[in-house]
Amino acid sequence: MPRMTAARAAVEILKREGVEVAFGVPGAAINPFYAALKASGEIRHTLARHVEGASHMAEGYTRAKAGNIGVCIGTSGPAGTDMITGLYSAIADSIPILCITGQAPVAKLHKEDFQAVDIASIAKPVTKAATTVLEAAQVPGVFQQAFHLMRSGRPGPVLIDLPIDVQLTEIEFDPETYAPLPVYKPFATRAQIEKAIGFLLESERPLIVAGGGVINADASELLVEFAELTGTPVIPTLMGWGILADDHELNAGMVGLQTSHRYGNANLLESDFVLGIGNRWANRHTGDLAVYTKDRKFVHVDVEPTQLGKIFAPDFGIASDAKAALELFVEVAKELKAAGKLPDRSAWAASTQERKATLQRRTHFDNVPMKPQRVYEEMNKAFGPETRYVTTIGLSQIAGAQMLHVYKPRHWINCGQAGPLGWTIPAALGVATADPETPVVALSGDYDFQFMLEELAVGAQHRIPYVHVLVNNAYLGLIRQAQRGLDINFQVNLEFENINSPELGVYGVDHVKVVEGLGCKAIRVTEPDQLLPAFEEAKKLAAEFRVPVVVEAILERVTNISMGAAGIDRVNEWEELATEPGHAPTAIKALTS
Repeated sequence: MPRMTAARAAVEILKREGVEVAFGVPGAAINPFYAALKASGEIRHTLARHVEGASHMAEGYTRAKAGNIGVCIGTSGPAGTDMITGLYSAIADSIPILCITGQAPVAKLHKEDFQAVDIASIAKPVTKAATTVLEAAQVPGVFQQAFHLMRSGRPGPVLIDLPIDVQLTEIEFDPETYAPLPVYKPFATRAQIEKAIGFLLESERPLIVAGGGVINADASELLVEFAELTGTPVIPTLMGWGILADDHELNAGMVGLQTSHRYGNANLLESDFVLGIGNRWANRHTGDLAVYTKDRKFVHVDVEPTQLGKIFAPDFGIASDAKAALELFVEVAKELKAAGKLPDRSAWAASTQERKATLQRRTHFDNVPMKPQRVYEEMNKAFGPETRYVTTIGLSQIAGAQMLHVYKPRHWINCGQAGPLGWTIPAALGVATADPETPVVALSGDYDFQFMLEELAVGAQHRIPYVHVLVNNAYLGLIRQAQRGLDINFQVNLEFENINSPELGVYGVDHVKVVEGLGCKAIRVTEPDQLLPAFEEAKKLAAEFRVPVVVEAILERVTNISMGAAGIDRVNEWEELATEPGHAPTAIKALTS
């Protein structure tokens, strides 16, 4: 039997589980693992500038392609605690990433050794499993189980903590005999699917709510096929955006209090039945549950049994992997169609598209300083249907979700539930690493951008090009808007006079200088007509220099973005409707307050 260090055995397992890239920061307690990485030479490593950044890179890497599992690595103590936010982000959105940390020697645990912390206990609430390996011979089994857990059921992250002496201990391990464990997922039965379709057949105005679980299961094409077979309009959730193209005739828009379309909310309110697949009924999607559920029936399909009934009790729940369920949904629908038993939904589908045509928010403004809506209008012109968008939280993300267009699964990569500021830059680097052939465009407000902007140097060092749109109003815009309900405007103003860049006025931080100092390219835009040329120039610069390119748009200080705090029937609309032909302003009265 071959002998090798436990660290080398772990690296051999990573290779056989399909890992090609890792993100991390070395340190004394994890150096034996890094020595094994170097000796192997088959896993590419990207050096982050901050360990939290490495964890977000790993998540972006996972989310860009089906089957990916991002790996982040750090040393003992603060490296692990720094990655907790990344683990929280991953588990909240059902994203598998593997976090590997170094640790003090086993004999020194619980003896206040330098940079020794019980990271497994800290990480347990935000992982599917968190283990400090105390016996070197257990390393292969722990890593094998980690990949099994990450891929099985509802996907999610795992942390493995390796004491330095465990890493260095030689064990007997034959990589050639290693095989991944079979992945477990629950499967719907034919009887369950037939009952669910029974609800669909009984309804007059059905909708499908398609969540991120459909994308995780690589089942977007099946969902579109089922929708087309039955003529059922589809509401993608924020995590499911891109399952079907925005211009698809059955796309009924997104629903919610913030990242939603006014026509999406109107369509949901007109429905009488909702089939939710791979979604979690998140509160920003549903708003007031009494409004959301009133006068309509629900069927919920989710890979995690405990999600069924967690937010509200559906009329029927099915614990199933989305792909397994949709294969049966398509099979049964085809049989019903062949027998002439599927009702004609064309009038209902047409009504959803009529709302889509008439309930659009206005984006064209010529104001200087610019309104943010104009930025997204020009982004839609500059960045085509192949673009992957990456963003996290804030008014920039909310407005982007309301106004941008997405056409493919995994082309809207958004930290949905956790929403940590600073996520966008490292996640975009992970996405661009996973698929360098597809254009990546990140979107940040100034505060999100400032949280982890040091990671831009990673893009410069490792030649990872992408375009980053930075909308700057020198405000914590979302929190400022939320504070209106308390009649305060407190500690959310980022303005100051920069003595080194007086031309910025009160906008303070000179992002162009900072970005260029980190080895990247930057363009500042102050007028709306400059936006499209700047985006085109940014694409050229990214291709030429192979680095991130930032386009900073200087916005008006205060813009309220459409959103609500209660029900989806009470969303505040701050700007007048778009003025397309045939527009019917009276149609939205019920949606505003």
